[in-house]
Amino acid sequence: MTASQSIVRRLDIDRLRDELWLPLSWTEHSAEVVACTPDDPALQQHIRATLGVDDIAFRVTTRADMLRLIENSADLNPEFPVSGGRTPLAKVRTYLAVLRTRYADQRTQFARGRTGLALARTGLAFIGIAVVFLRLFGGGELLLFEIPLLILGLAAIVDGMLWYLPARHIQQAIKPYPPYTVPDDYTALEVSDPGGAFEFHRSACVASAQELREHWDALSPVERRRFLANDRTTLAEERTVLAYLRTLMAKARTGLAFARTGVAFAGLGIAFLRKFPPGPWSVFDWTLIVVGVAMLVEGFIWYWPGRDAAHAARHTVDKASKRRGPWDTIFPSACLYAAQRDPVAEANVSQARPGVWATTGLALERTTLADQRNAMSHLRTVMARARTGMAFIRTGFSILSVGAGLFIYFDFFGRAHPLWTAFDSALMLIGLYLIADGLRWYLAAERIKRRSTFCAAGFEIADADYSQPKNTWKRTHYHDND
Repeated sequence: MTASQSIVRRLDIDRLRDELWLPLSWTEHSAEVVACTPDDPALQQHIRATLGVDDIAFRVTTRADMLRLIENSADLNPEFPVSGGRTPLAKVRTYLAVLRTRYADQRTQFARGRTGLALARTGLAFIGIAVVFLRLFGGGELLLFEIPLLILGLAAIVDGMLWYLPARHIQQAIKPYPPYTVPDDYTALEVSDPGGAFEFHRSACVASAQELREHWDALSPVERRRFLANDRTTLAEERTVLAYLRTLMAKARTGLAFARTGVAFAGLGIAFLRKFPPGPWSVFDWTLIVVGVAMLVEGFIWYWPGRDAAHAARHTVDKASKRRGPWDTIFPSACLYAAQRDPVAEANVSQARPGVWATTGLALERTTLADQRNAMSHLRTVMARARTGMAFIRTGFSILSVGAGLFIYFDFFGRAHPLWTAFDSALMLIGLYLIADGLRWYLAAERIKRRSTFCAAGFEIADADYSQPKNTWKRTHYHDND
């Protein structure tokens, strides 16, 4: 028995559980109310004031039945918080999906920004070639070659920076969702919306939920679905945390791309300053150096939060891989194994057809699919960490190349001041450190990727038809040679 949802939505479930009463029907003039102590004058007066009617027909029940009537009407298992109902949990998952979509959009903007910075570095190469020719050989006939290079270079830098600026703008709008320790006991994820800013927090632990879940085979289908809904919400939150960490790593890669662009600017300016004697062009040289150093500093400011996020991502993935998943808390089915029955064959018998059992089966299917998505999210996070390591390596090679190029050209083939030699050596050491650090991140991720079954070329896609047993579904197979 359940009360109408139109009634339940108008009342405070926690207060009803404390006061032990619930209206089964409620009109403008009368109501039918179930209560444990309907002869209590104070309770009668409180109910009349709450419902706003004087004509009330009372029904009496025990405390245990009263609690189950209230909780079942609110779609709750025993002692579950109100936020543990399937509808509130679906609402939270929708908010989390919106947040993950926003993170995906920000990562796309960062990728676009990195592409723009690559274009800007290409434009700087054009300008560098044109300026070198102009300063070495002057004008004359070469202007037909130098001027188009200058124009193309300037256009590429301007266009590339226009791609980058939106990414720079959104990096301040990343909503934090840092990882935290989720209690082992049952808790429901709750969301509040103060002024459009979603805030997520956990309910108090329900100590009795663990014992209830241990008797999975004795639960009704709807009680099982309530547990599975909370499992999907917890899995959705984990994917959101990983999406946030991947976004911070994407921000770090964009910062490192900006730093590499700064290295190119500063390196070219330093080479010009050391190669050519002082003159009017020195203003151009110093401008390149100042702009490059500023870009380098800002890029590494973006780098540090991404480095911390990469460490947090590795810790989160390692911790998640050791945690019990939905399958561990549901299977093996104690009653089926006790009777020496095959759970798969039991699920395909004629009795397991659409209806309430099929609805629970779909909830279980959605939960296990969510668990698989989380496994894929773990792998994507590890591979994002590898890409961030590769960004370290590219940045290290850029700095190492500038330092080695300056050292070889000015120190090896010519005479240089000891301070410049120390500067070139410092650049090479910094570059080597970044390369080694990036390899440490990349190689660890490669080992994990090679062990993953998701990176295999062979797989199959099932055409799901939930009106039929799962073993009758059509499947399309893709092999390694396809």
